[in-house]
Amino acid sequence: MKTKQYILKISLVSAIFLLFAGFNSFAQEKWVAPESADKITNPVKNDASATASGKKLFNSLCSVCHGPKGRGDGMAGAGLTPKPANLSSETVQAQSDGVLFWKLTEGRTPMPAYKTSIPENKRWEIINYIRTLKK
Repeated sequence: MKTKQYILKISLVSAIFLLFAGFNSFAQEKWVAPESADKITNPVKNDASATASGKKLFNSLCSVCHGPKGRGDGMAGAGLTPKPANLSSETVQAQSDGVLFWKLTEGRTPMPAYKTSIPENKRWEIINYIRTLKK
C-alpha cells in the first residue's frame, strides 16, 4: 500500500512539474514589449562614439550569453532556456530601438533586468552597437 501511495505522489509531483514547465516554455516563446515601448526614442542614434562605447559594453556584459557576434551562441547561453536571442536576426533587427531598450531595461528570465545596474545612456549605447550586428 505504501508503495502505491509513493508512486502516486511521485506521479502527481511529476505531472505538476511538467505542467508548469510546459507553461513556462510556452510563456517564453515570444517576448513582446508593450506598445508604449515603440514610442521610446534613442537619444544617441547614429552617434559613432556611443556605438563604439556600446561595443565595449556588449563585449564585456552581453557576449557571454549572446556570443561575440550577437548570434545567441555565447558559452553561458548554452544552458539557458530560452536560448539567448540572435541579435543579428531579422526578427530582432526589425524591432524598434525603444522595444530593445525596454527589453534590456526590464529583462525576462533568464535575461536579467539592467534598469538599476547599467545606466540609461549606456543601455542606449548597447542598442546602437546591436544595430551593427545585422546579417
